[in-house]
Amino acid sequence: MLGFSRARTQSRNGRSLPLAGMDYADPKRKGNVVGKIIVAAGLIAFCLIMIKQSPTFSTPSQFSRHEEGVTHVLVTGGAGYIGSHAALRLLKDSYRVTIVDNLSRGNLAAVKILQHMFPEPGRLQFVYADLGDASAVNKLFSENAFDAVMHFAAVAYVGESTLDPLRYYHNITSNSLVVLKAMIKHGVQTLIYSSTCATYGEPEKMPITEETPQIPINPYGKAKKMSEDIILDLAKQNTDMSIMILRYFNVIGSDPDGRLGEAPRPELREHGRISGACFDAARGIIPGLKVRGTDYKTPDGTCIRDYIDVTDLVDAHVKALEKAKPGKVGIYNVGTGKGRSVKEFVEACKKATGVDIKVDYLARRPGDYAEVYSDPTKIKEELNWTAKHTDLEESLQIAWRWQKAHRNGYGPALLARATAM
Repeated sequence: MLGFSRARTQSRNGRSLPLAGMDYADPKRKGNVVGKIIVAAGLIAFCLIMIKQSPTFSTPSQFSRHEEGVTHVLVTGGAGYIGSHAALRLLKDSYRVTIVDNLSRGNLAAVKILQHMFPEPGRLQFVYADLGDASAVNKLFSENAFDAVMHFAAVAYVGESTLDPLRYYHNITSNSLVVLKAMIKHGVQTLIYSSTCATYGEPEKMPITEETPQIPINPYGKAKKMSEDIILDLAKQNTDMSIMILRYFNVIGSDPDGRLGEAPRPELREHGRISGACFDAARGIIPGLKVRGTDYKTPDGTCIRDYIDVTDLVDAHVKALEKAKPGKVGIYNVGTGKGRSVKEFVEACKKATGVDIKVDYLARRPGDYAEVYSDPTKIKEELNWTAKHTDLEESLQIAWRWQKAHRNGYGPALLARATAM
């Protein structure tokens, strides 16, 4: 009895029990140590989980490092009409793509469709940011390893630019400065810049070549020319840069496979492209089509434009990226080389939709010009690019199919379908 009592006393004092010259730790004390280790490990695991969930924590991703054989392209305005089609083409051609957009004019559903089509890690990411926010843009460049920038992001309506010119100078010229500064700071040397034939204004001679004097007559064209001038001055001081400036004409059409289309904000319909107005009239959204200006010095009195299919346009951008070389500046017109009058366009739209659209002829719109079409010789010779989708009625038929299938544009119903694809 006494021996048992002493053993219990020693155990309570945490003393070891001698046996054959060796000390054995008290099992209860050992259990306490193990418990403390388990608690400590649990606390460490909890801390790691909390750190990972913190917005300031970021694990290395494929987008944050350069990878041999993979070209990572930042597509600004990639949720918009042209930008989303360009992103689709780049992804189909196995480029790595980051889309940045503030969604003021773009559509998040277009991005969702692209993400569903290309779900593999390291293929596509979307970043919500405003290019006017220098800190956000710098963060975007610091966290990603870009090889090139395709700069589409811009407000782009001639009529609206005459009503709100400061918005256009800020959104186009000032925001481009922010992007260019970030490119220089982070060593991104390749730029494909989305410009416009509006920089030429109303030339005396047709067709327009790249040497045609640039005398823009509206804030949209002036803001784009300012951006071009800044880019060209930058290239003179940074001779390793690869610069491609694409001045394109009137864009129409949509993805031939029906995944993407043009869906402008309802409040912008009045300023939008003529194709959108034709489709709205054909669908009964508006009572008829308003053609502004019938007294221009053209064969039928209406404006003449060069209509380029969006599929051809994004093909030109990809070819420009492929041909971009350090120290080279390329400037190209992107058009069909053939002008079509507004009246011709309306007739083609009537045939494409099968609807006898009501047309009202009104006075000219401020800032418009009579006749504009391109000479695409240079881009054919240097980039081996030629417009292939030149049948106006066919391009409108393809776009009309998308419009009929998406009466609400990129709406909730479309998102549901995209998720189920």
